[in-house]
Amino acid sequence: MSKSAIRYISAEEVNAACTMGEAIEAMRTAFAELSSGDATVPVRTHIPLPSGGDALFMPAYSPALGRHAIKVASVHPEIPGRGLEHVQATIVHFDSRTGAPVAILEGKSVTAIRTGAGSGLATDLMARKDSSVAVVIGTGRQAETQIEAVCSVRPIERVYCIGRSGDRAARFAAEMSRRIGVDVRVASDRSALREADIVCTATTSTTPVLDLEDVKPGAHINAIGTHRPTASEIGADLILASRIVVDHKASCMKEAGDILIPISKGMISESHIVGELGQVVSGAVKGRTRADERTLFKSVGNAIQDLYLAEVIVRGQGSEVRPD
Repeated sequence: MSKSAIRYISAEEVNAACTMGEAIEAMRTAFAELSSGDATVPVRTHIPLPSGGDALFMPAYSPALGRHAIKVASVHPEIPGRGLEHVQATIVHFDSRTGAPVAILEGKSVTAIRTGAGSGLATDLMARKDSSVAVVIGTGRQAETQIEAVCSVRPIERVYCIGRSGDRAARFAAEMSRRIGVDVRVASDRSALREADIVCTATTSTTPVLDLEDVKPGAHINAIGTHRPTASEIGADLILASRIVVDHKASCMKEAGDILIPISKGMISESHIVGELGQVVSGAVKGRTRADERTLFKSVGNAIQDLYLAEVIVRGQGSEVRPD
């Protein structure tokens, strides 16, 4: 192995390494490989922590890339006075030919970009082509990349944001308007939802923030905020009324409360999931069958996304460690 140190790629370098369009194309290949069964991606491991949070371990191997990676994340409740963010994450990226580590990447930035890119891909495959109004519920980093991705694949003219803090939402709207050149406004009330062609939920809520009455026929929803079986951002009535595509069925059947809660109530069965996003990429499943159909992409996040985006970033950084 090279005697040079393993490269650490910072959040700033991650954010500068690729465009959202490049990230979306990486997700197109990643999800296709996941759904074909060629990639090896175990369901993530959760370890409860004394703080009330979780440690998460997410490995993936891609024969096509000749790479494997693992993301290790900690999700903690906010601890007043500590000055720490409630999510911490690191990705270690390996050359599968040799087992040698290639790079270590700051994981929160990778997670935000790849999650946004996954929704961008789902939007490209499932949302109506004439979609022009979007709403994002949430004002954190994940909400930023949801807007960026949606605006990169549809001719969005106006975005509304909904958040718990009016001041934070106003700052978020101003910053996103400046960054992406689209009119981003704070929603004055929930009536903005009924204008939306695309809705993204990016919250930490454990109870629904979006119900059937909020969403007009023909709208597309990206639900990415929750990954616990007892939590849901999406009301059961909206799940029942929507065409559901997921990132990874095995993972969602263990973690996606948005789907598991209606199943537990007998409202739907597992067959209500029409397929995985990779199957939509391949053409095996249709993302949308009618113009007036409500479509919904449910994502709990998958390590194949981290692996593929890390590979794009590592190549861009010239950070590969090669065997002698």
